[in-house]
Amino acid sequence: MTQPENNPSPESELLSLESHLARTLKPVSPSNDLVQRLRGRIQMPTRREITLRLTDWRRLFVVFGGVLSGMVMLLTLARALYYIFGRRSAV
Repeated sequence: MTQPENNPSPESELLSLESHLARTLKPVSPSNDLVQRLRGRIQMPTRREITLRLTDWRRLFVVFGGVLSGMVMLLTLARALYYIFGRRSAV
């Protein structure tokens, strides 16, 4: 089944849009001052700091507990919303 000429395919529309943007948009490089400030802010912790953070079991349990509790709450909320709105559309 062929498509009519006046209705182009989504692939051809996407290719034409990409080619138009490639001609229109120019790459912009950040200033050296900005790069230096960002490099000053980003600091990789030393190996010793990483091991100290991982051996702090209390903090690790609190973090994992918080993440798991948040996921359980999100799942419970999603299930509640599904049952509330899912039943309305089924009836």
